[in-house]
Amino acid sequence: MVREGNTILTLDNGYHLWTRTDNAGGDIKLLCLHGGPGGNHEYYENFAEKLSDLNVQVTMYDQLGSWYSDQPDFTQQDNIDKFLHMDYFVDEIEEVRQKLNLTDFYLIGQSWGGALVQEYALKYPQHLKGIIISSMTDNIQEYMDNINAIRAKEFTDEELAFLQDCEARNDFNEQYEELIDRLNRDYIDRKQPPAIRHLTSTIGEQVYNYFQGDNEFVVTGKLAGWDRSQDIHKIQLPTLITYGEHESMPLAVGKRMAETIPYARFVTTPNGGHHHMVDNAPVYFEHLIQFLQDVEKK
Repeated sequence: MVREGNTILTLDNGYHLWTRTDNAGGDIKLLCLHGGPGGNHEYYENFAEKLSDLNVQVTMYDQLGSWYSDQPDFTQQDNIDKFLHMDYFVDEIEEVRQKLNLTDFYLIGQSWGGALVQEYALKYPQHLKGIIISSMTDNIQEYMDNINAIRAKEFTDEELAFLQDCEARNDFNEQYEELIDRLNRDYIDRKQPPAIRHLTSTIGEQVYNYFQGDNEFVVTGKLAGWDRSQDIHKIQLPTLITYGEHESMPLAVGKRMAETIPYARFVTTPNGGHHHMVDNAPVYFEHLIQFLQDVEKK
């Protein structure tokens, strides 16, 4: 059985991952994948409490390169080649599953974690009971189209030209960051909770910048071009797709995904941004609990 509390896993590659399990031995097993890439586990810290009526064992971990886990030197090309690609992080999930002896479990992923959920479900479906894709599309191009539309809607022509000039010169100055923060407050973290703020940045910047770019409203990294829209129909698992109603991901894509995956449903959280599990927790967890209950009844 998985041990309660914090556990450091030593991976076969020699690096270490921080993991935490709450309500160890619970009837329902849930493994949580954070976003970023280079984000961390923190928005899952209340999941065991919120799901206590269902007796859910909640396991979360920081992926390699993130917060409490080891952070390889990604200025070294061999580390980039070994670790900074989608296949590594998918197989990392499988190694975590094996080392924690998880079977017949649910896998939830937020944003980048939602992309990993799709990839894992396509490669290792035999271990899963169901999946939850939280705030993630099945391809990056439609996400890019949506964030470009948001930028065009929210900024004047002068502000947009300023952003584009800064990005072309790789000059992310204070004025640039102030404009991006305006988008973050409206579309990413609408509640701006103090509980998960820190005196230092918790983002694994090397990982985030490599895959995403400078911020959530540009995609200049290796994620550009990722597309599973022609494959997700192969996912034969109960699936919950959940979006905030006011977030950076295009809701139309979430609806299409739910129509494409055979056993999927699509739900939205009012007044929720990209982190709608924080922005409007009561509705988010109502949807999650209903999904878990429905699957467990079958």
